[in-house]
Amino acid sequence: MSSRTALTRYLIAATLARSADAGAPVGFVLLAGTVPGLDRPELVGALLVTCLMLPHLLGPLAGRRLDRSRDGRRLIAAVCVGYAVLIGAATLTLGHAPLALVLGLAALAGAGGPLLTGGLSSRLAALSPPDEHAQRRAQGLDSLSYGIGGTGGTALVASLAALTGPRVALLALAFTTLVAAALIRGLPPGEKAVPADLVLPLRSALGLFTAPGPLRRVMGTMLVVAFPNGAVAVIAVALADDLDVSAGTAGLLTAVFGLGYLIGSLILIAWPLPGEPERSVAVTVAVVSIFFACCAVAPNYVVASVAFFLLGASNAPYFTATLAARSRYSPPGARAQVFVTMAALKVGSSAAGSAAAGVAIGLGPRPLLAAGAAMILAAAIGMTLERRYHRPVVTPDSGACFDMTKK
Repeated sequence: MSSRTALTRYLIAATLARSADAGAPVGFVLLAGTVPGLDRPELVGALLVTCLMLPHLLGPLAGRRLDRSRDGRRLIAAVCVGYAVLIGAATLTLGHAPLALVLGLAALAGAGGPLLTGGLSSRLAALSPPDEHAQRRAQGLDSLSYGIGGTGGTALVASLAALTGPRVALLALAFTTLVAAALIRGLPPGEKAVPADLVLPLRSALGLFTAPGPLRRVMGTMLVVAFPNGAVAVIAVALADDLDVSAGTAGLLTAVFGLGYLIGSLILIAWPLPGEPERSVAVTVAVVSIFFACCAVAPNYVVASVAFFLLGASNAPYFTATLAARSRYSPPGARAQVFVTMAALKVGSSAAGSAAAGVAIGLGPRPLLAAGAAMILAAAIGMTLERRYHRPVVTPDSGACFDMTKK
């Protein structure tokens, strides 16, 4: 199979899997609101979403299992099948079985989420030619799959729910995950599995994020950026009064943000990001902070639409740079653990940002956008300063990248 065919297959599979991961929470909220006989359906929907999202924090454990796997394709495909079965079972049993059982099914499904996101990304490098330009193009393709999956998954569920009901919409998502499993299983085997004795223990792998080095800096920056990014949807709706539009119209700013991200990802496929990944992260993060500030001061809806579009577009190169950094700086014995851990903690930070925005929205949407801009700019400055005063040391045996303070 040629690399182009493999990457096309990967793009379709990753988009379908990530559409399910992004769309299932929305589907369960809609389903809980339509099932007769449920006490406090809003609470049930929130519990189902929590059960789907919270297990993402188990990502490091799933990553180590993937690092130790002889054939990552089989493991990820099996997780996709399990995710589909569990989502389908939870969908069909809600309202017909004890709620605790349904929540348990959702939690088990959520435990597979990290492999549908970071786990898949960790397999990408082996599907593309090894030269830097080809690798960066592939990472742009991966970023595109996240963008399409994130926006397409929620849009698909909402549209199908309006036409056929949320239960059918969720079952459709389960089916798309089965298709993703078949496509993943058909990917080339990729690089040889790392010998079991060379796979880093979980504590050592997590130590890559606490020891001075590029992975710690990129991880810290990712967590900071994910926090205000997770609040974008909440803040966009809250801008309705400031922009003198309806809440529904203001909510479209989130769609504009997503469109900007998709366009940015397409541009990166045509013109991949050059340069050293950590430096690219620092530069692109600074750009993201600028457009957060532009959103905060937009005087009317038209300008706000442009600002949100550019904010989404600037997130595409930033996220692609983080993918490049994970690929460049993770040692072979912890590649999946690095990818999955960073993806899992990013989801957690984004969810926390969304919740914090809901609590603090009384302060006003513009101050929250300004605070987000300040947070992200501070992260970019901090990353740049720490990077300036440390020099990387690459160990020849593992390829891991650590820092040594300049004397």
